[in-house]
Amino acid sequence: MRTAFSLYDLPDVRKPRLRAGFGGRRLFSKKPTHECPCGYFNHPEKECTCSPVMVQKYLNKISGPLLDRIDLHVEVTPVPFSELSSTKTSEHSEDVRTRVIKAREIQAARYGPESGIYCNAQMSSKQLKEICVINTVCQNLLKTAMDRLNLSARAYDRILKVSRTIADLAASEEIRPEHLAEAIQYRSLDREGWGG
Repeated sequence: MRTAFSLYDLPDVRKPRLRAGFGGRRLFSKKPTHECPCGYFNHPEKECTCSPVMVQKYLNKISGPLLDRIDLHVEVTPVPFSELSSTKTSEHSEDVRTRVIKAREIQAARYGPESGIYCNAQMSSKQLKEICVINTVCQNLLKTAMDRLNLSARAYDRILKVSRTIADLAASEEIRPEHLAEAIQYRSLDREGWGG
């Protein structure tokens, strides 16, 4: 079932999501978003029946400040049957789990038990400057992305935090250009007319 965002529900997403009983941990939210009312804009096989004006009006329902608060923007397209039935092997869940556990251990060691910080997403602005140091190549890449995608300061911080996490998953002490490029790719909604 394809549903559109209610204009009345969206501002509630911007409110802090900390609730009693969660121990002050950051809650993650996955919101189904479609880029138009019919749900088929940019679909690889089905044709969108919405006019360009309808699509832009729909995209404008989601504000830039709301998008800035979402760390990862991932577009999921239907998987063709040929890929589902393929005998090719992919990375096993257990291997992914092991990498995630190691990355969490790296982050726990980085922040220490007294800090109250358990993951990169919780970094303060001061810590961001100390921990997410990037070289000149990365600085140029990020500057280009910021200029071309017209990203906000909040998006800048999110990109650095996500790239630090990607580097941790790769067991890399430094943020490399490929980590930063991947983090920038997760800002896909910023470059598709959302938050107008």
